[in-house]
Amino acid sequence: MTGDGLNDAGALMQSDVALTIADKVYHFSPASDAVLEANQFQNLAKFIRFAKTSILIVKLSFLMSFLYNIIGISFAISGNLSPIIAAILMPISSVSVVAFATFTTRASSKYYRACERTPS
Repeated sequence: MTGDGLNDAGALMQSDVALTIADKVYHFSPASDAVLEANQFQNLAKFIRFAKTSILIVKLSFLMSFLYNIIGISFAISGNLSPIIAAILMPISSVSVVAFATFTTRASSKYYRACERTPS
C-alpha cells in the first residue's frame, strides 16, 4: 500500500507493506513501514532494489548460521569437539554471522549511494 499517510492511515496499518510519500517527513508520523520524501521519489526503484538486497543478505546470514551449526553438531556428535572448544566457537560463530550481515549491508548501501551519484 502506498499513500500520503493522512487519510489512508487505516489502510496503511492493515497492509503487509506500507510506504508513505510525504513532502515534510518530520511533521507527522504516518502509520507505515517506510516514509519516502516526495523529492526522493525518483529513487524509489533504488530503494526497492536495496530492500531486496538486504533480504538476500538476511537469507545468506541464516544459511551461514545453519551451516555453522550443522558442522558444529556433526563434530560434537562424533566426539571430536570438546565442550570448552564448543564454548569458544559458539560466540565466534555468532559474531561472524552478525559481522557478515553488518558489513555486507553497509557495503551494499555504499554501492547504491555510488550508483545514485553516477549520471544515468
